[in-house]
Amino acid sequence: MTYRVLISDPLSEDGIYPLREADNLEVDIITDLTPEELVKTIVDYDALLVRSQTKVTEEVIAAGKKLKIIGRAGVGVDNIDLKAATEHGVIVVNAPDGNTNSAAEHTIAMLTALARKIPQAYYALKNKKWDRKTYVGVELKGKTLGVIGLGRIGREVALRAKGQRMNVIAYDPFLTDEKAEHIGVTKGTVEEVVQAADFITIHTPLLKETKNLINQKMFDKMKPGVQLINVARGGIINEDDLYDAIVAGKVAGAALDVFEVEPAVDNKLLELPEVIATPHLGASTVEAQESVAIDVSHDVVRLFNGQPVKNPVNMPAVPKDIMKKIEPYFYLAEKLGRFLTNLTDEVIKEIKISYSGELHNVEVAPITRNTVKGLLKPHYGERINDVNAAYLAEQQGIVINEHKTSHPKDFTNLIKVEIKTDTETKAIAGTLLKGFGPRIVQVEEYRVDLVPEGHLIYIHHKDQPGAIGRVGTELAKKGINIATMQVGRKDIGGAAIMLLSVDEEVTDEELQVLLDLKDIYKVSAVEL
Repeated sequence: MTYRVLISDPLSEDGIYPLREADNLEVDIITDLTPEELVKTIVDYDALLVRSQTKVTEEVIAAGKKLKIIGRAGVGVDNIDLKAATEHGVIVVNAPDGNTNSAAEHTIAMLTALARKIPQAYYALKNKKWDRKTYVGVELKGKTLGVIGLGRIGREVALRAKGQRMNVIAYDPFLTDEKAEHIGVTKGTVEEVVQAADFITIHTPLLKETKNLINQKMFDKMKPGVQLINVARGGIINEDDLYDAIVAGKVAGAALDVFEVEPAVDNKLLELPEVIATPHLGASTVEAQESVAIDVSHDVVRLFNGQPVKNPVNMPAVPKDIMKKIEPYFYLAEKLGRFLTNLTDEVIKEIKISYSGELHNVEVAPITRNTVKGLLKPHYGERINDVNAAYLAEQQGIVINEHKTSHPKDFTNLIKVEIKTDTETKAIAGTLLKGFGPRIVQVEEYRVDLVPEGHLIYIHHKDQPGAIGRVGTELAKKGINIATMQVGRKDIGGAAIMLLSVDEEVTDEELQVLLDLKDIYKVSAVEL
């Protein structure tokens, strides 16, 4: 059988060679289609390949009666209606690894140019100034490079920096001692990285947790004369604080490929001679553009040869009768995973998910994927989804185990999730109460009854008279209203917890005020 593939955005011939070589595929390249023209054209095609120009709307997907796969030659899929694709049973694939080498090389290029002041010297020479004294740089050999985020790109940067005979200290939430030793880097916290580094390079996604990660407090911890590189995402470095740190002389230079607002032609950082910049060129190489097209082309070939695709980004089709049974648990599962993220600062080695009661005889793999997605989303952001969650966990060396039992103890259904690190095991459990919806019923070893939503404050304290009152008083002083409260304890006068749902997100400063109270051991914010 022959399948027809439509390519609606410009892709190089080298990038689509897997499609050309496949005996069962017929390829048409028709670019610059209007939305109306695309709706009419897609009717005859089994596959659609796009970049960012084509908008694959619900109307387009619905019109594609034969459509089985949509390939995005790149990472982002904002131009594709994933929900509509899933509902119509259409697989969406992308190319998350295609720009790794290009981004890593661009980082090293920026690092070297920053250290040797190459752009500034070139600009002076273009203006007929032969100035050797002003543009004296520093060697990379023997310097310490701090890498924040040791994923695909961060790891490649670290390896290249070692080739420059630099020392490398790195932070990543999934970096174990064994991995660090294998790569040949020193493992540290974010604070330890910024304190030790002569150069700092950023390679994390932009998330709530990483927004303004490098701010004035971090600049205060850095060495005088430190230099920064960002080829990841704008907004991870607070641009106002970076400007002030450069003007004050704390930061000697910065190399930026990304900005919080782009195009960044009016950004005040560009007025500083210590700043060099490029217009978001990290993935802009001929090879990277070909690589992403090759990756999605291979996935199209795999699908039509009856093989699993490598980089799916939406939920695979599940029979409607099964989906009707398990879909109500997706929300609960993701929230259980999200809560667990707050229970340990250590590297997770294993995730165990136990299903009991009415869940013991149904397909639970989609529920497991939602649990893992919730657990890892603070580290991966929008990159993680229902389909690739297990794959990303496997990449980090995390083992996922499922267990089923028909004995639910106190509930007709129960999902219990445990995470194991080198030193501890943390657990949480939840259920669906008929007529009341999802509930968290266990946090660590404590029994609770908590609706998994909103802004929470999670407090470990000593079970003593007045502890709850002191917390309530301090929150009232800050104008923070407590909506609900759950408490739990093991022994009278022993360890206990408070779970407070509040009406607004709390700041680190407000959490610190609670931590300073008598008999309070640990305080954390949980966003569900």
